[in-house]
Amino acid sequence: MSSDSVDSESKVSGNQANIPARIRRELDIDDGDKLRWHIEDSGTLRVQVVQQRSGTFSDFDGYEGGEATAVESEHDNWGVDSE
Repeated sequence: MSSDSVDSESKVSGNQANIPARIRRELDIDDGDKLRWHIEDSGTLRVQVVQQRSGTFSDFDGYEGGEATAVESEHDNWGVDSE
């Protein structure tokens, strides 16, 4: 694909612009994703897609210890062992 070619275009309405469906599909852009905008010295606009595919604790599998804990009595408000 040539950098001089036009893939798609969209119209600005107020301070918003739509991302054409073909580009959203090709770049796998979905609700919640962010776009980072960069203006290069040449005046070229570059957009980086930051995909937000999961929540903060999505990789957390939970406690797998061998015994149950009594959080209220064994830890203070910050999760530190109480003395």
